[in-house]
Amino acid sequence: EVPLVESGGGLVQAGGSLRLSCAASGFRFDDYGIGWFRQAPGKEREGVLCISSRGGVTYYADSVKGRFTIARDNAKGTAYLQMNYLRPEDTGVYYCAARWGPITDWDRQDYYAYWGQGTQVTVSS
Repeated sequence: EVPLVESGGGLVQAGGSLRLSCAASGFRFDDYGIGWFRQAPGKEREGVLCISSRGGVTYYADSVKGRFTIARDNAKGTAYLQMNYLRPEDTGVYYCAARWGPITDWDRQDYYAYWGQGTQVTVSS
């Protein structure tokens, strides 16, 4: 059983929007913070945003502030990444990941226990 499954990626024009979903299974979702990461071609994977287990705390990378938002529905075991005003530099594979406990050092990838397989987002200019 795959613990996290992303969906919602695709091809969009610059300035457009996409919403990614991350469906969890096999663990107690509301005990885990959820992070979204992305990897652009030829670059290292980087943190994009993170939300705490109950949704009260969020962190954003500077590059996406004001454009991306993260949310979660613990009853459904699903997290969401709403991406607006997309830019070509947002292109990459987007991954969701889960970590138990507080989300300090939110972009430390080694703190995340579960990872999805990724979904491709391509933004054309």
